[in-house]
Parts: sequence; C-alpha cells; structure tokens
Amino acid sequence: MTEVQMPDVFDKATRSEVMSRIRGKGTQNTEIALLRLMRSQRITGWRRGQPVYGRPDFVFRRQRLAVFVDGCFWHGCPRHCKQPKTNRAFWMKKLSANKQRDRLVTRTLRGDGWTVIRLWECQLATAPSRCIGRIVRALNRNSLMACAGQRRGHVSRNRLCLAAGRLNAGPPTY
Repeated sequence: MTEVQMPDVFDKATRSEVMSRIRGKGTQNTEIALLRLMRSQRITGWRRGQPVYGRPDFVFRRQRLAVFVDGCFWHGCPRHCKQPKTNRAFWMKKLSANKQRDRLVTRTLRGDGWTVIRLWECQLATAPSRCIGRIVRALNRNSLMACAGQRRGHVSRNRLCLAAGRLNAGPPTY
C-alpha cells in the first residue's frame, strides 16, 4: 500500500517559522492531567513556569523538586513512541536530541541539589496513583531533609517542617 503525501500550503521557510512558534504548554493529557491529580489530592506548594533550568512542568521550590511530564512521542517512551514512517532520518535525529537534552537537564538539576521526577504521559493515564505516590514520597523525603537542616537556603525551616507535619507546634527554636 502506497502512502499519499499531501502538498504543504506553505513553502519550507514559512512552515519552519509557523512550527517554531508552537509551544507544548498546558497540553490536556499531560500537564493539565497532573495538575488536576495534584489538586484532587490536595498537593500544594507547586508552581508552573518557574525560571529553573530545563523548564520543569511543576516546581516545588522549597523542597527543590522538579517534575517533568514527558510526552510519549516527543521524549521517546520505550513502550509507546512510534517512529514516523516518513522522513525517518530527521525524526530519529530530533527524538534522539530530545532524549539527550532530557538526560542533560536531569543530570544538571541533580548536580545542583534538586530531586527530579520524570513522568511519562502514558503513566498519567494508566497509573495516576503511582505518579502521585512518587511525588508525595519525594516531597516527604525532601521536607525531612529540610527539617534536618541538610538543605541550604531555607529561611523558614520551622514553618516548612510544621507544614510537612514533622515538628510539634511550639516556639521557634534557633
């Protein structure tokens, strides 16, 4: 069976400019799905669009947790990424560069003391409780570290620990 390719209405330069303006932000089955899950579980303290290296989808700055929601196609999910049939060389190079950039971002953030969680788009659909569990465990672990004074830069350690339920209410200790 022969595939029929439709002609493009734009020339190559115009198509490139149009495509460069498309941003994958707030996609329904990835970031928005996780946002709804976190809200339903009353997980708070996250921010979106923070100026953190690699532009994580969700940032918990106090706990130094960066959460990325990777789309199966664009980030090369081993179970669901299907290689396009046309222009294979271009797509293999593109997807390989995406994976390499993901590894660099993760390594850099971890080197700077961040905990990095990468969730696949398909995991949000098939195992949402497992995704939330990973985030909650990381938040608890990082809050404990902050309470123990192992993290730098926390001005109000006691308030963070109280919010995490790790200290008894009482006068601040200095």
